[in-house]
Amino acid sequence: MEELENYQTYIDQTIEWAVGILPSLITAIITFFIGLWVIKFFNRMVRRFFAKKDYDETLESFLQSFISITLKALLFVLVITQLGVKTSSLVAIVGAAGLAVGLALQGSLANFAGGVLILIFKPFKVGDWISAQGVDGTVKEISIFNTKLSTFGNQIAIIPNGQLSNGNIVNYNMENTRRDKFDVGIGYGSNIKEAKEILLQICADNPSINTEPAPEVYVGALGDSSVNLTLRFWASTDVFWPAHFYVIEQTKLRFDAAGIEIPFPQRVMHQAEVD
Repeated sequence: MEELENYQTYIDQTIEWAVGILPSLITAIITFFIGLWVIKFFNRMVRRFFAKKDYDETLESFLQSFISITLKALLFVLVITQLGVKTSSLVAIVGAAGLAVGLALQGSLANFAGGVLILIFKPFKVGDWISAQGVDGTVKEISIFNTKLSTFGNQIAIIPNGQLSNGNIVNYNMENTRRDKFDVGIGYGSNIKEAKEILLQICADNPSINTEPAPEVYVGALGDSSVNLTLRFWASTDVFWPAHFYVIEQTKLRFDAAGIEIPFPQRVMHQAEVD
């Protein structure tokens, strides 16, 4: 009989606790869903604001990601306080949890710091073609923790910002012009002066190749079977590759027309006569 009375007491206490927390629970649930709607609406307004302004795409992407995460963290704190958790207790819990999470997520924190450094120093921006961490591609998006590159084959490479900020980066779009170096070999019996004039004329015929600094041709080396010429020229970054391939193609066509030999590996075989 006594056990039954204790059991009934536990039930009554549970019901009393549930009734007491029910208003706070309902309020917390309503706050959660309204908060999600407000965050979604605010993020949409932020995107529209950036769309109307001519800000750096790198800054826009980073700030949108940062604002969204910050608002969700604030919503979490607000919902927890609605459930009756005191602010002082919450601060202590968050502090302890923050220490534990910080130790467990050192890599993520390093990536966040790397994203901030990329945003501040701007080694690259959205739309730049870069080479980093063994990957070449166009910067598609820079978020808080990682950067997305669109490779030549249209794959998406995701690189952590921590590695990017601490590693070597080659930005091919940082400067307006780029210099190209093209090596070609001619036969020892060919006219060096004529070959050099043809290479310079190829550059002169292409308006994409800069006249200042002027293209230059040198005898780079005397190889085993060829005289190696080195052509150097400058071109605008946006037309660099078309100019590069133009020079290669025209060199073959014009050397053939002028009778200038481009040597290739050959093997000479001698047959011994047997008595």
